[in-house]
Amino acid sequence: MMTENEISAKIIGAAIEVHRVLGGPGLLESIYEEALCQELIERGLQVERQKIVPVLYKGKELASPLRVDILVQGKVIVECKATERYNSIYESQALTYLRLSNLRLALVINFGEKVVKDGIKRVVNNL
Repeated sequence: MMTENEISAKIIGAAIEVHRVLGGPGLLESIYEEALCQELIERGLQVERQKIVPVLYKGKELASPLRVDILVQGKVIVECKATERYNSIYESQALTYLRLSNLRLALVINFGEKVVKDGIKRVVNNL
């Protein structure tokens, strides 16, 4: 059973590989997301893409669920971005996703950066 940190190390390696193979920034977010899923599966990780997470409000499930880009090993949320202008709101959203899904680690990966590792932000919830 891998820890969140072990999983995140594999995700970061996969993201760097995707960015390198696809030639860097300039593509749609959905392309990076799909390629990242493929790379993670090739690395033996369990991946759920566009995972629907029910949202509870005062004990009742809302009709509008949350949709996370990628859930890896059932433990780590990955939010993919492909933007020139990074906004820290992405990290706030990821923290909300973690709280609502009772998970502890999310990675926001901005494939719009020249060097993708500069676009990776860790977001933790009681980790």
